Amino acid sequence: MANSERSASRGDVKAYLVGGGIASLASAAYLIRDGGLPGANITVFEETPLLGGSLDGAGSPEAGYVIRGGRMFTYEAYTCTFDLLSFIPSLSDPNKTVSDEIHDFNDKHIPESKARLVRGGQKVDVSVMGFSNQDRLDLIELLAVSEASLGAKRIEDIFQPSFFQTNFWYMWVTTFAFQPWHSAVELKRYLHRFIQEFPRIHTLGGVRRTPYNQYDSIVRPVASWLAAQGVKFDTGVRVSDLDFKYGPRGKGVERLHLLRNGAAETVAVGDHDVVLVTNGSMTTASSLGSMTKPAPLNARDGKTDGSWQLWENLVAKHSEFGRPAAFNGKVDESKWLSFTTTMTDPIFFDLMEKFTGNVAGTGGLVTFTDSNWLMSVVLAAQPHFIGQPDQIKVFWGYGLFVDQIGNFVKKKMSDCNGAELMTELIGHLRFDAHKTQILQASNCIPCMMPYITSQFMPRVQGDRPQVKPAGTTNLAFIGQYCEIPDDVVFTVEYSVRGAQTAVYSLLGLDKQVSPLYKAQYDPAVLFGATKTLLH
Repeated sequence: MANSERSASRGDVKAYLVGGGIASLASAAYLIRDGGLPGANITVFEETPLLGGSLDGAGSPEAGYVIRGGRMFTYEAYTCTFDLLSFIPSLSDPNKTVSDEIHDFNDKHIPESKARLVRGGQKVDVSVMGFSNQDRLDLIELLAVSEASLGAKRIEDIFQPSFFQTNFWYMWVTTFAFQPWHSAVELKRYLHRFIQEFPRIHTLGGVRRTPYNQYDSIVRPVASWLAAQGVKFDTGVRVSDLDFKYGPRGKGVERLHLLRNGAAETVAVGDHDVVLVTNGSMTTASSLGSMTKPAPLNARDGKTDGSWQLWENLVAKHSEFGRPAAFNGKVDESKWLSFTTTMTDPIFFDLMEKFTGNVAGTGGLVTFTDSNWLMSVVLAAQPHFIGQPDQIKVFWGYGLFVDQIGNFVKKKMSDCNGAELMTELIGHLRFDAHKTQILQASNCIPCMMPYITSQFMPRVQGDRPQVKPAGTTNLAFIGQYCEIPDDVVFTVEYSVRGAQTAVYSLLGLDKQVSPLYKAQYDPAVLFGATKTLLH
């Protein structure tokens, strides 16, 4: 059935969404709002017991809270995300949208980091980026050349070694979690997408945050709204394969293969129906440790969960659906470790406020440039979880070089338990006089993520499938491993943009995806970025 025929009878269209992350949740929302599908016609299959994918947040004061990662937003660049949140009611005030709630929160919590970088226990002057003339030329060239000319080059292929010791690199790399061996193409995209942040990268003045962690602030209200519309969430179910039928208009999905509690099932896909697949997952095989145990590495190259296995099964049938091995084949280059610390005593927060000059929620990341692990921490506004007691404080941190020996704890970061991670952090901050009190009040939970930056791995055209591949009739790929021109992965925006693109193309809607903010064409932005580059 042609798109125009599908759009003429949407009450008969059923949508099957594989994966319960924000890409699928956003897709379901747009299928309802813009596509006119009844919520009861939409089914979301999720392998784990919980929705939200990588936007997670869980725990309790007693067991400790856990967030695998934290997301930052900007008003300029996140046009799709704020479009989605503009029609989702807030859980705390149904007269407000989630977008309203985020704007109100950020009006009261203005970021202005006063301790973005720390070295030797002292705050670093970050008003100077530290570029050499060669660094400036290399950055300008990267901005100017085509993606095709870069191919699979790594960032370290573009810049001289001294570039990776500049204040700019330390701030940029820890804000966005790049490594020198990651894709030069992706860095180029980031430089274009966030060039407006150049003049304020040292204060994080353009960063916007959610009132709570992203699970409580985004996933819960979106899922609640979808449930109220009748959307069906089928959790604990793995979609293992898709069958295709072939005709003059191309190939279309005719059947889903499921595994539920180890038992095989199938779901027939009608001629009018659509299938949206989240291919791959950056938080696959994540594991948790404790104050006394490190987080184990639960994955090796290519050994992943259902989202990756499904992608590999589809690629075995149709090579134009991408090359998963480009992303999940080098765990040692895609892994890092985060930690969430639940505090029963405010002493650490009090010491950090005194040291940084920032009240929690106004400073952003603090990065220790002399850390062998390249450790960073961030103290969000409290409470960070809905229902978090007033006397409990929660903060998050991470390290990029997890196989290096620590400066104060002579072990690899990956081999450290929560107490050892806190000991290393205390050493970098020179809080040794308060070490015992801080450790006694801490429940630090490490989290190993083998594939967390797998989407940054060097790639070439064809490694990622198009959102709606050519020659398909009812299939779309969404999430962090589909190809969206000019946009950047490792963002909520990428997932939501993919969702909009998928829904509008599958249903043949006469509607434009939210515009991509292109600050590189704004003279005022370019002027500010040039001043920073020359400073």
